[in-house]
Amino acid sequence: MLVGRENMVSIEEAQHTILGHIVPLETEKVSLFHGLGRVTPEDHVAPWDIPPADNSAMDGYAFAHAAAHAPRLRVTGFLPAGEEWRSPVSPGEAVKIMTGAPLPQGCDTVVPIEEVEADGDWITLASPAREVDHVRRRGEDIRRGDVIISAGTLLRPQEIGMLSAMGTTSLAVFRRARVAILSTGDELLEPGSTPTPGKIINSNSYSLAAQVLEAGGDPVLLGIAADTLDATREKIRGGLNADMLVVTGGVSVGDRDFVKAAIESLGGEVTFWKVNMKPGKPLAFAMLRGTPVFALPGNPVAAMVSFELFVRPSILKAMGHRRVFRPKVRAVLHEAAANKGQRPHLVRGLVTMAQDRYRVSTTGNQSSGRLSSLIQGNGLIYLAPGSRYAAGDEVEVLLLDRGFEMGE
Repeated sequence: MLVGRENMVSIEEAQHTILGHIVPLETEKVSLFHGLGRVTPEDHVAPWDIPPADNSAMDGYAFAHAAAHAPRLRVTGFLPAGEEWRSPVSPGEAVKIMTGAPLPQGCDTVVPIEEVEADGDWITLASPAREVDHVRRRGEDIRRGDVIISAGTLLRPQEIGMLSAMGTTSLAVFRRARVAILSTGDELLEPGSTPTPGKIINSNSYSLAAQVLEAGGDPVLLGIAADTLDATREKIRGGLNADMLVVTGGVSVGDRDFVKAAIESLGGEVTFWKVNMKPGKPLAFAMLRGTPVFALPGNPVAAMVSFELFVRPSILKAMGHRRVFRPKVRAVLHEAAANKGQRPHLVRGLVTMAQDRYRVSTTGNQSSGRLSSLIQGNGLIYLAPGSRYAAGDEVEVLLLDRGFEMGE
């Protein structure tokens, strides 16, 4: 349903509407290493116990605890990791054992090398041992038949390690989303050009491509569309073989804003084209021949902020992620702030941590063309319409990255 020209949808309404149109992509088979950062569409069941047998957690001596009261134990041999002891160990006897070696039959306890006194083929315990000390029991990590990694899990290094321990060499994952990116405007030049009067460099395509990569997708740059209906339409048509299409510029109501008309002339249905937010009010979403199309503002900051709120969650959902939104925190304002307008204002801010509390300061001039305001920050401060905040007040902040929480 086309929203009226003067009507705007809220941020939450726009997100709900968009995500309702996004469906998971197909899966593909990849090698285990290339599963990192991807989402598995299926449960992974343990094919065996891990550990597969009781084994030693230390370099030491294995023996039966019931015989540990004896003054001395006779050492009958040596068992390195990777080998198996073939005969039972009798009470009063011990086997020198290395970390990871399976416990010989008849043994249930290990004492570390440094806690015994050795005298030829005999050892004396320096202190009493407890039963099953320094023994890793069979299946104490995982049990055969247990679902260890469930469908929808984002695969981190620890999941890759567990899958390798389960014998996995390749696995199915949701494939990466291919996101076509198109900039519009006669004023644009590609990087490498020298700006001339009236011309600027096309930064949007590259910042958005980086955002696609950071989300785990594959960007496809379509270049620049001239400010005509035919040129815009042809470029948009060329992006419909991707999983999503992102267009920047040409979505407002100017004489040379042709994106909305081009989408409709190709049979697309524009669901909305204004969002109640600043920056980013002129923003459209449409389905065109089965492809989600995002028409973002041309101002660099507005384009990147709009991507964070609407495109990034869509990419993540398409690639099987269960969590698609950036985290939000409550932070203490460093200085007073106000929003005199009637739209929620997403102010670029710098978040830090001090005394176990998040703190945030604005990054100065909030012009939607000032890309440096994003470079200087790491979050978006939500200022409600017609609101005033004093220094020390708490505000909601959308975290764009959490690098500030890392230690030096």
